[in-house]
This record gives sequence, structure tokens and C-alpha cells, in this order.
Amino acid sequence: MFVCALPRRVWFAWLMLAGGWLLTAPLAQAASLDSQRVAFRQAYAAAQQGGSEWRKLAVDLHDYPLYPYLEVAALEHDIQQIDRTTVQDYLQRYPDLIPAADLRRDFLLELARRQDWNDFLAMYQPGLGDALSCDALQARLAGGDKLDFDKDLAALWLKPDLPAACDPVLSAAHDQGLLSEARLWSRIERAADAGQSGTIADLSDWLAPDDQPGAQRLVLALRTPAAAVAAAAGWPDDPLARQAATMALAQLARRDSDAADTAWQQLQPRFSFSEPQRGRILYALALFRATDFADDALARLIALPVALQSDATREWRVRVALARQDWPAVLAAIEAMPTIQQQDDEWRYFRARALAALGREAEAEPQFSALANQATFFGFLAADRLAQPYAICPLQLADDPQGERALLDNPGLLRAFELQAVDLPLPARREWTRALQGANQTTLRLAADLANRRGWYDRAVFTLTSGDALHLYDLRFPLASQDGLVPQAEQAGIDPAWAYGILRAESAWLTDAHSAADARGLMQLVPETAALVAKRSGLDWGGGDTLYDPAVNIALGTRYLAQLAQRFEGAPWLSSAAYNAGPNRVDQWLAARGTLAPDLFIATIPFKETREYVARVMAFSVIYDWRLHGKAVPMTYRMPAVGLPYELPNAMTARKSIDCPATVAGQSIASATAPSASP
Repeated sequence: MFVCALPRRVWFAWLMLAGGWLLTAPLAQAASLDSQRVAFRQAYAAAQQGGSEWRKLAVDLHDYPLYPYLEVAALEHDIQQIDRTTVQDYLQRYPDLIPAADLRRDFLLELARRQDWNDFLAMYQPGLGDALSCDALQARLAGGDKLDFDKDLAALWLKPDLPAACDPVLSAAHDQGLLSEARLWSRIERAADAGQSGTIADLSDWLAPDDQPGAQRLVLALRTPAAAVAAAAGWPDDPLARQAATMALAQLARRDSDAADTAWQQLQPRFSFSEPQRGRILYALALFRATDFADDALARLIALPVALQSDATREWRVRVALARQDWPAVLAAIEAMPTIQQQDDEWRYFRARALAALGREAEAEPQFSALANQATFFGFLAADRLAQPYAICPLQLADDPQGERALLDNPGLLRAFELQAVDLPLPARREWTRALQGANQTTLRLAADLANRRGWYDRAVFTLTSGDALHLYDLRFPLASQDGLVPQAEQAGIDPAWAYGILRAESAWLTDAHSAADARGLMQLVPETAALVAKRSGLDWGGGDTLYDPAVNIALGTRYLAQLAQRFEGAPWLSSAAYNAGPNRVDQWLAARGTLAPDLFIATIPFKETREYVARVMAFSVIYDWRLHGKAVPMTYRMPAVGLPYELPNAMTARKSIDCPATVAGQSIASATAPSASP
């Protein structure tokens, strides 16, 4: 053959050249892509300033997948100056892109602001939200149309709260005589049920003068229930006053159960409450007396009629009994639950815990054993009680080159990956969601794996949420060593596995996570707290936006964890509670119930969010410890009794082995393989 006929030296040289080309071609492509990303970032920053200067920086980006994002950034900046022709030109060129839909919506809002109703109606499409629906009605009104309640307003009227854009339309409907007393009261009732006092206040002005005080009492009950119950002594015993008093007492019970109980004793003979109203008040008092751990809480919960009970009242009956360590009452409360509620892992664990506390170990052990087969908070607690290995059964996705190629041929997914690569995570997630809409589980798992390999860790966390996919631990609990968590945790003097657990519970690896309380980034730090931590730790502080930088966030987050740990004698479980609810609240709970064992204390934390948060962090810490070391420090090691010092794990600390019980290992996963059961 031709190749064999070549002289040895020529053949060797040809191989070297060919091999060099095979190696350099991908490198050249990567270099080209890197240069495009650099150029895109520069052009995008310019485009966000408006105008056309960005085009000079984007001359080599016309074939780059994110080019349309440049133009729309400039248009969005200049939204108050651009015209309909400019917007329509963009929409025609990119009709199916997410930025095009955003531009249409934002330009319609601008046209409504201008009251350019002709252009608005020319571009409007239904289904863009309540504000634009109302703007469209306002556009028609401006053209001389009349409103038809059933056709134009009935759907909006069912909503207890509407945007300000609907105010002119509702005023027009009122002027047309479409808002009858019956219609006004039907919406007021829905708003009252939804707690929307502003809607009631707005509508009350259109009521007959004699009816306005009744509506205003509803507003007072929702906004300031303490003032409402104080004023209720002078209210008439009519239906609206009874409704307002019921709402006020239920609201007040949530905030101050003692005050609500006192007010109930005073108002009960004053009003002819209906049975449903009495039930609502008694339910609220029983539930919130329990969350306050009042002396009469358990008796009230037991006395609550069956028809008034709920999952919440039944579970709080257990929690109050746990706080008292009244083990017969714990068992009785769990037995009073419906079967499906009893099957929750928490109540299975505390049933076994109560049986053990009562000396009924033979009954408790099989229940602990069944729980110990699960890689969960209560599963790990049960395994620790039985001194058993942890049941962690890792699986891995099988290679699927053909499936990967198909995914990488998806333009939307390519845009998602590029947006993530250029640090635009929010639009990246939107492209991801649209590109994978309707995809099967195999495709979703493969896409999550592709994202994970690109350092986009949160996709796997949010995708692999049920069934056998929960065993894909390498994807669901990434280590992400490039962000420096392990060395930062070690420098701060805390356990890296715990820090990983906090990060995973706080943000699920969303680098741009932002809470309603202004907590930011991977470890969800509030800027004010981060600034104090930086000052105390001698770290640089560049302002709140730097918290979206993973390296900055982790450096400060680990130091803040260390400060909390110092306050709570190093105990990770208490420090985790403080990280979520604040150290002052934890101090209050310790003052009230600090003699309880850690598992009982966690179960009696008043806030559901904090209870579940501590449980997640503790379980995640076990999994991350295993991922880091192949074994795990017992979870109860991280949960020392209140007042006992906690010693940071080290290389000499005994760690538990990991086992995969046959009942769990026998499960299968599509497109996955199971490695050795014991890592």
C-alpha cells in the first residue's frame, strides 16, 4: 500500500506533521473561542452603555452564538429613544430567541409609558402578563372602545392583586358602571382570603358609604391585628365585623399567642362567631401556642377537634412532646397521625427514638435499621445509633458520545453554555430551560453532566432531584476545587466538609444567588455582614457585588462560619442554625431548651426553614466528608451536646466506612453504571 511503500524517515516525518496538526487544530479552535469570549465581554460591556460603539469591538463576532445578545443589550439601554421599526427589525431577524421576547415586552412597556397606543396595539401579543394585558385594554379605551366585563375583565377580576397598570382600566370600568356592589364584594372576599389589604383599601372607596367601615375593618385586621382586636370591643356584631375579628385574632396568634389568647377570651362573648370562624380561631391559637411552647400547648393540641386538625397541628403535637421528653406523649402523637404522615422519615425516627427511651429496644431496633439504609439526615442518625456504616450507593453515568453530540448540536444549549462561560448565569439558565424543555430523563442527566464538566455545577444539582438520579453523588455534590474552598476552610479553622455542606444548602452552587434579604453568592452573605467579616479577618473588601465572585464569597463565608463556630463552642450543628436564623435567635432557643439532646433540639426549632436547613447541612457534611476522604466522620460527632466543646476533625479522627446494602445496590439507573459499593 502507499503508506507502507514510503521510506521510514518520510513516514515518520509525515506522522509527526499529522500528529502535530491533530493536536494543534483543537488548540487553535479553543484559542479562537477564548478570544471570541474576551471580545464578547468587551463588546457586551460597551453595548450596555447604548449606542453603536460596541459594533467596533464585535467585528469578528458575527458567527459567535451570543452575537444577538450584543445588539439587544444596546437596544434595551436605549429603549426610550428607539422606534418601532428598529425593534421590529430585530424581532424579524431573531424571532425565536429569548432576547427578542424580552425586547418585545420591554418595548411594549415603553410604548405604554409614552401612551403610543397605535404602535402598542400593532406589536402587542396576548399572554405577556397582567400589566401588558391592562395596557392593551387601556390602548383600546384610548381608541374609543368600551369595556365588556365578561370578555375583558372577568379573568383579571378573579385575581386578589393586580399591577398598577390596571388601575386606569378598573377606574374606567367603574365609570362605565361595570363594578357592581356584588362584584366589588366578591373581589374583596378573595383579597381578604389572600391577605391583600391594599386591594381591599382601593376597592373600599367604590363601596356605598355605609359599607366602607366594614371593608376598612378588614384592612385593619390584616395590617395591624393588635390594633384591630383592641378596636373590636366597639364594633357592631355584624357579619363583616365578625369576619374582621376572626382574621385579626388568627393573625395575632401567629405574632403573639399570649395576646391573642387574652383577646379571644374577651371577644368570644362579644360576637356571635360562626362555627367555622370559631374553628379558625381555635386552630390558630392551638398551633401558635405550640410554636411558642406554651405550658398549655400540648393540652390544646390534644383537645382540638379532629375536624380542625391538620398535618401542622399533628406534627407540632409531637414537637411539644419531644421538648418535654414525654415519650409516651410522643408515641401517642405519632399514632394520632394519618398513616401517610407517620411514614415520614422524621416521625419514623422519633417513633424509634421514643421506643428506645422507654426501654423497648427490641421494637426500636428494626425501625432504626430500616432508616439506616438511607443516605439522609435521619438515616445517618439511625446508623449512628446502631453503630453501622453509612448506606451510600454511588452511581455514575455511562459514556454516551452519540447523545453528547446530539446535545451539542442544540443551538439553545450552545448559547446556554456560552452565556455561562462569559459570566451571564441568569440568561444561561433561561436558555438551558428552553433548550431542554420536554427532554427525557436520560437527556437531562447527560446535559447536567456536560454542564458539570464545564464548571456549571448548579445544573446537576437542580436536575438530578429524584429517583435513582439521587445516587449520582459526584454530580450532585461537586467539589469544585478551583474555587478554593478546602484551603480557605482550613485557613479559617473549620471543617471543609461542613463548609461544603453550608454552601450546597445555601445556594446549590448558584454563583449569582440573591435572596430577598440581599444575601448574595455561593454562601449567601449579606454585604453588611461580609464587610464586618472582612474587617475582622483582615481581608480586602470590594463591595457587595464582589460576593458574586466565588473566590471572594468562599473566603468570607468560611471566616463567618468560623466566627459563628467560636460563639457556639465550635458545634457545627448550632453554628448552622445560627447561619440560617441568626445567632441571637439560637441564643433564645438555647435559653429555653438548651438541655435537650441535639436531635431533639433540632426537632423543636420553631422555624421549619431552619429545622430543615440544619438537617440538610448535617447530611450534606457527611456526603462531602465521604467525597473528600472515602469515609465520613459520624454525623453525631458534629452534633455534640450543648455545652460540650467540639474538636475539629483531623487525619487521626475515626471515620465511618461506607457500605451499600444489597436492597439499595440492586436498584438500577438508566444510562448509568455502579462503581464498587464501598468507595
